[in-house]
Amino acid sequence: PRPNISILLEDRYAFLTEWYDPTAALLRRYQLFYYPKDGSVEMFDVKNQRIFLRRTKYDDLHQEDLFVGNRVNVFSRQLNLIEYGDQYTANKLGSKKERTLALIKPDVVTKIGDVLELIYSSNLIVTKAKMTKLSCNLMQFVSSGPVVAMELMGDEAISIWRRLLGPADSAVARREAPQSVRAQFGTDGIKNVGHGSDSFAAAARELEFFFPSTIGHGPYNTAIYTDCTCCIIKPHAISDGLSGRILNSISSAGFEISALEMFNVDRANAEEFYEVYKGVVTEYPSMVTELCSGPCMVLEIHGTDTPKSFREFCGPADPEIARHLRPTTLRALYGKDKVKNAVHCTDLPEDSVLEVQYFFKILSG
Repeated sequence: PRPNISILLEDRYAFLTEWYDPTAALLRRYQLFYYPKDGSVEMFDVKNQRIFLRRTKYDDLHQEDLFVGNRVNVFSRQLNLIEYGDQYTANKLGSKKERTLALIKPDVVTKIGDVLELIYSSNLIVTKAKMTKLSCNLMQFVSSGPVVAMELMGDEAISIWRRLLGPADSAVARREAPQSVRAQFGTDGIKNVGHGSDSFAAAARELEFFFPSTIGHGPYNTAIYTDCTCCIIKPHAISDGLSGRILNSISSAGFEISALEMFNVDRANAEEFYEVYKGVVTEYPSMVTELCSGPCMVLEIHGTDTPKSFREFCGPADPEIARHLRPTTLRALYGKDKVKNAVHCTDLPEDSVLEVQYFFKILSG
């Protein structure tokens, strides 16, 4: 009998990736191979036609991170997955992945943490987010306050998000879909929490409006740059699905989130942002690597004396110390170690506006 070929050929996923090489200021292309059996990776240099990284076990990359359009970190190189490397990978990993727009209306922006919790529990991930204000053309209610626009990604994301939202009228939702977002947080047919794209075409059009892929500017963010401080929910906390709980903790402690946006920070920007720590804290290189290891969520926190009070609420930089001394602080609750300590907050009050401006004025889409 002929040997079963599928036993000989181990499962392997292939992607074409791009890496920005800061020293040469060039985009370099690699084939990235991922072997699900033992979680190992291999990289092939496309231009020079040679192996760049021999097959090596790498625990920080997971199969669910592998889809076109995502950014992954392989040995502290940030790779953009630009297309599937072969038909097998496209069939296995690509077929059901969809993107959709989720718009959270003004009446529930304060409940954004709860909404994110529901999104994560439905196996969708938030790949982009921005708090913005829309002009009156959308309708009076939506322009009455800030909205949060998000790109959700996942298998059948369009229908899952619409199902999660529930019937358009909140009263009907409470009767027919009591677990839905509108049943829990909506008040009527207009103050009904949010919006979701209803088709592929609508999703593409609506996402392009909020998050333009070409050169252009989406709706502006809502940062105000006065009486404020900067908070960054770090990439490890985003990928562990903690952002909803962190936002809830911030809101229930009485802090106002006046601006919110997700960023993919590149290494040069991470180095610049953290420059004040260079040579001061030994973790500086690891802090830079963490900040550019995936998407982070940046918040402007607004209120009197916020830089001081919010920094206290974040707690000591080392979560272990925080858990002993200040067990209710954000880092005590959500941090892992001194680098993966859940959040960054402005340390020096005089830097707070500068840090907010760095993201919302310089890097904002």
